[in-house]
Amino acid sequence: MNNTWKKFYDFNAPHYDNEIFTSNTDFELDFLIREMPLHPGMKVLDLGCGTGRHSIGLAARGMKMTSLDISSGQLAEAKKKAEKAGLDINFIQADASDFSLNEKFDAAICICEGSFGLLSVDDDPLTHERAILRNLAAVLKPGAPFLMTVRNALEIIRHYNDKDIAEDRFDPYTLTRTVKLGEWYPGFDPEVKVKEKAYTPMELRLILENAGFELDLLCGGTAGSWDFHTLSMDEIELMAKSHLR
Repeated sequence: MNNTWKKFYDFNAPHYDNEIFTSNTDFELDFLIREMPLHPGMKVLDLGCGTGRHSIGLAARGMKMTSLDISSGQLAEAKKKAEKAGLDINFIQADASDFSLNEKFDAAICICEGSFGLLSVDDDPLTHERAILRNLAAVLKPGAPFLMTVRNALEIIRHYNDKDIAEDRFDPYTLTRTVKLGEWYPGFDPEVKVKEKAYTPMELRLILENAGFELDLLCGGTAGSWDFHTLSMDEIELMAKSHLR
């Protein structure tokens, strides 16, 4: 798996749970259970599960979790936590844009940019994201709820200008930025580049509908402030609540 985000998340795995956006897990779990809704015994797929903070919390509350991530380092941390908690979770290492499973799920989540919008420098944003949703649709039962959060394009574009476009730091056609994460995370390879795709609300609606999902709600979705409020210009994340047709 020659994916530059995999390299970063393998590097960051021991420190991931210390990130500021991971501090509201219990609140987020309550929200998911109440608003999707989720019930004990449901089979739930967590795309881009990372260190498993949502998967482990949902499994502890009775959900049957299958949790997929591209990073072996992140999954190693998740497995340690699940084992310590005595929870049986099916962890799978795979690229969300290239996976298949021989079972059907009652619900799915892809939150905190878990796989969606995270690109290697050679990935085509449309092809990559369309593949993720195609793969997901193939393993969900009709009517299954799907909740996701992505980077909010209204916020991210205001950090870039024409000079950034000319120097390939921001693509105005795909709303994708290219960054060297080593500039933000000391110790990570300073030459490794990644791409991050941001979405406008209408764009996210269209790609979901084209993949066979029916949109229920678009709203602000920044971690720790999930309450279906109107998206603001300054929000980090956009939330989409949908279900498979």
